[in-house]
Amino acid sequence: MRVSRNVYLVGLMGAGKTTVGRQLARRLGKTFIDSDHEIEARTGVRVATIFEIEGEPGFRAREARIIEELTALDNVVLATGGGVVLDPRNRERLALHGFVVYLRAQPRGLWQRMRHDRTRPLLQTDDPIGRLEELFHMRDPLYCEVADLVVDTGRQGPGALVTQVLAELPTECKLSA
Repeated sequence: MRVSRNVYLVGLMGAGKTTVGRQLARRLGKTFIDSDHEIEARTGVRVATIFEIEGEPGFRAREARIIEELTALDNVVLATGGGVVLDPRNRERLALHGFVVYLRAQPRGLWQRMRHDRTRPLLQTDDPIGRLEELFHMRDPLYCEVADLVVDTGRQGPGALVTQVLAELPTECKLSA
């Protein structure tokens, strides 16, 4: 069995995966990668534009290819897109190649954080809170299935979340190259 030093963050959009991931990587001396930012860098367009042109299925296909590449790396902290768990192959890759942390945020709290954000394609609807609740109920079991650690974000700031994750990471994840 291969021992991995990777840490993967999953959770709904706005849960803090990128913010927590950056701080966690800095504290652990690891490389930080955000899968959505990686997709944007490679395509030259925003995720919202990919959704607009290719639809969600087109975006998910791109995401699966990126996840396959990024989970082959070592010594990284990876912030994934909120829908990464929808593909069983992504869940398998994440579980096999790293320690998965689910940042669990409740829909109403997420809405408070993102209510002014117009870059989230899945929230461009007449009922964004209802959409977040729908996404939570659909994805929460999948996040839990793949997670090695579930951290309820609540009202904690990123620093407190990083401290909590660090306290519960296995030793091999705390090692760097």
